[in-house]
Amino acid sequence: MGVPWTITVCAADEATGRGAIAAGFTEVERLERVLSDYDPESELSRLSALAPMAAALPVSPDLWRVLERAVALRDETGGSFDPAIGRLTTLWRQARRSERLPVAEKVNAALATVGPDALVLDPAAQAAQLPKPGTRLDLGGIGMGYAADRALKAIAAAGVAAAMIDASGDVAVSAAPPGTAGWRIAVAPLGTRAPAASQQTEPLLLVHAAVTTSGDAFQAVEIDGRRYSHIVDPRTGLGVAGPAAVTVIAPDCTTADALATAASVLGPERGLALVAATPDCAARFIWQDGEATRTATTPSWPAHLAKPAAAPSQR
Repeated sequence: MGVPWTITVCAADEATGRGAIAAGFTEVERLERVLSDYDPESELSRLSALAPMAAALPVSPDLWRVLERAVALRDETGGSFDPAIGRLTTLWRQARRSERLPVAEKVNAALATVGPDALVLDPAAQAAQLPKPGTRLDLGGIGMGYAADRALKAIAAAGVAAAMIDASGDVAVSAAPPGTAGWRIAVAPLGTRAPAASQQTEPLLLVHAAVTTSGDAFQAVEIDGRRYSHIVDPRTGLGVAGPAAVTVIAPDCTTADALATAASVLGPERGLALVAATPDCAARFIWQDGEATRTATTPSWPAHLAKPAAAPSQR
């Protein structure tokens, strides 16, 4: 999926541990062939290539689950999260490489391929339709989280209850390692600088949960004196202005990944409100306001989540 993945397990013996890790990576590789927008032969890319579509086409259960969650968040956020953003992300990747803003005409043309009518779902048939010509799907803001969740299930099926998956900052954990209260996860600070005192926090202690940080710490570009994230705002076609970082804790990595992406686009006030309104989720936002570094959190950050807890119910 274009980023490093690390799987850590606590197993009764080496053979069981290695088998569980192999099962986890096999599941990630399988889902890459479903969800990747980099692979022209993936199910997602083949669906995009059909636009414009006169009718909805049934998709696999995995792609359906991710598209359904993505569309629900698109509608909830008024388009601040949009799975039909593929043409805009392609333009922004080119802008990051050239360190020049994309041409306005190209941005406007790509903006015409997003929105609530760019991807239409048929729940009864579990089918998807792309009515607009040129629409391209990109599940980069949710797909890795889903793959991490499915990989944890594969690891559990292989006989390992305690595991941690780190997909380049998307972290999902199952049961606590033996003899511990949970997995200790450090939260990334703002930018690449050493964290200021106001940014420093104790590591999170998580069990059967996930945490994701989105922002411009590692994938950013400075153009005309302004710092931009790799995360694209579907409303403008440009990267989200920084420096800023939002960390989301959720019962599963699909939710954490998607909420962190959406909150980055929405900004501190609306982004934190979105997370606070989502059951069993919490977030911390850090951003640069002139010369000052500001921090804001949801009311629950992170007390009721960053401690030993029973496995969350499936939602």
